[in-house]
Amino acid sequence: MIMTTEDILRLRDLGEVSKVQFKERILDKYDIGCELVAMSNYRGGQLVIGINDKTGEFNPLSYAEVQETTNMLGNIASENVVPSILLDIDTAQVEGGSVVVATIKEGNNKPYHDNKGIVWIKNGADKRKVFDNAELAEMMSECGSFAPDEAVVKDATLNDLDEDTLKIFLQNRFAIVLEKKGLVGDALRETSLDDIANAIAKGHNLNKLMRNLHFIRPDGSMTVAAMLLFGKYTQRWLPVMTAKCISFVGNHIGGNQFRDKVNDADMEGNLLHQFETIMAFFTRNLKSVQVEKGFNSLGRLEIPYSSLVEFVVNALVHRSLNWNAPIRIFIFDNRVEIHSPGILPNGLQVEDITNGTSMPRNNFLFSNAIYLLPYTGAGTGIQRALEDGLQVEFKNDERAHEFLITIKRNMDLNSDSDTNSDSQGYNSDTDPDTLGADSDTQTRRLVTDSDTRRVKLTPKQKDVVNYCSVPRSSREILERAGVSYHSKNIQTYVTSLVEAGYLEMTNPDNPNASNQKYRKK
Repeated sequence: MIMTTEDILRLRDLGEVSKVQFKERILDKYDIGCELVAMSNYRGGQLVIGINDKTGEFNPLSYAEVQETTNMLGNIASENVVPSILLDIDTAQVEGGSVVVATIKEGNNKPYHDNKGIVWIKNGADKRKVFDNAELAEMMSECGSFAPDEAVVKDATLNDLDEDTLKIFLQNRFAIVLEKKGLVGDALRETSLDDIANAIAKGHNLNKLMRNLHFIRPDGSMTVAAMLLFGKYTQRWLPVMTAKCISFVGNHIGGNQFRDKVNDADMEGNLLHQFETIMAFFTRNLKSVQVEKGFNSLGRLEIPYSSLVEFVVNALVHRSLNWNAPIRIFIFDNRVEIHSPGILPNGLQVEDITNGTSMPRNNFLFSNAIYLLPYTGAGTGIQRALEDGLQVEFKNDERAHEFLITIKRNMDLNSDSDTNSDSQGYNSDTDPDTLGADSDTQTRRLVTDSDTRRVKLTPKQKDVVNYCSVPRSSREILERAGVSYHSKNIQTYVTSLVEAGYLEMTNPDNPNASNQKYRKK
């Protein structure tokens, strides 16, 4: 391609930025090599020879200088950049001579380094050395030479995986096969994992099935994805793969007062557990508002639950696994912040994701998380969240190495210090098994007001509703609530929530079906 004078003027007028660099002449081959390395490790760019980098004035090259410069750039790209790269070199006529423009593509073999072994990357209009292993791993992840979700977790075994979570995953992934063999509902729960694996693939036990699904590597090592999805105590091996959740008083992170904070121990577990814990945190700390003006109108969270689901699942599944930092979720009086480690992958920009472009960072983790988490896809999910009318700001913060979502809250809803927490006159430690007559009274109140959905749920009932973001059986629900499998408890934690419109049956045409489950409505 022959560049025109107008093309060069447009580049010159941009000034030096991360993707455009000026040099009057090639005086230092090593320095030019470092520039080529930095651009290859970043998002590519253009190096223009014949423009003063301080003044932006042209200092055109003669015909002989153009030939010499072109040859020199080719040699530098092959000798001073490791692995070597190819350049697209163009010339353009300007008054008094020519300029040479070398176009550098984003590399496919990151990280690139100079002939001294130093890795460089662009830092605005300048460049910097890279020493951090996490940043190097991120480069390799982006170009496909390293998949952190498929990396080894040393000393972890099948015994370190949670049986219930594995059964949910297998049930969702192999639903058709298992239904044909009658392994649904109670039958599935009472069947061993080895027998379930054999039903899915004859002659397989759990170990062999997990190997074929690539959760266990050929050498027998457990993968990061397996521990994230199914681990009992995931943070024992992956301590930073967690989330910090704090609800502050006021609007400043430096404040020393907070309304609510999730303890590290409560967050410990796999991604499904983390998701449920985070959503419960939002539910008890955000306000409920009336959707319509009527006195008995339906109530919902001030930030739609479905939008929060999209943002949280994206943070859990698409966070960088290379950066040594947890997800951070902060609730302030005027906003909600979700900090996810790592900037957008593969050169994506904010406008790309808001337009529906999705390029999963952790492909293996992503392709399997859809069977555990209520995931609809990064692109369409964010678009739907924006359609809810939220005031949302997305920031791809390269300095902090994180992707930040900020959701504005309606300050009119937060004029007092109360939140949508459990200040409803209920005791969170009260168990229906010990309530006696009061339990019946509570249930009757819930059912009586079911047509308005203006009911006050106990903390355990709220937790059950959030727990059912993924369909659950009645037995799973009562186990979650920590109560016995008794008709009174089924009424309190299942039936009444269905009648009130908080839960719905997955098989409404056959309420007594053995495979009946309940999900958040």
